[in-house]
Amino acid sequence: MEMEIAKLTSKGQLTVPVTIRKKLRLKEGDKVVFLSDADDEIRIVNASILALERVQKAFAGEAERLGLKTDQDVVDMVKEVRAEMSRERYANPD
Repeated sequence: MEMEIAKLTSKGQLTVPVTIRKKLRLKEGDKVVFLSDADDEIRIVNASILALERVQKAFAGEAERLGLKTDQDVVDMVKEVRAEMSRERYANPD
């Protein structure tokens, strides 16, 4: 296990060490999430990556359920949904 040290400012701010920023793929403006487990171990993770992982988990099995077997099936479905949305927009202009 590698260890890095950061100093907390009087305003509660930390500078994330460059090696950690690289591992988390963080850039200026990114958000981080602090996760605490039952043993009060704290993990810092890239918020965008965490959100993407949760979305992937939530959608796991959906392609199979919808009968999407190939990339082309997905492309065709997206085109169909876009066309339907476009028809609805023209039918009900605001």
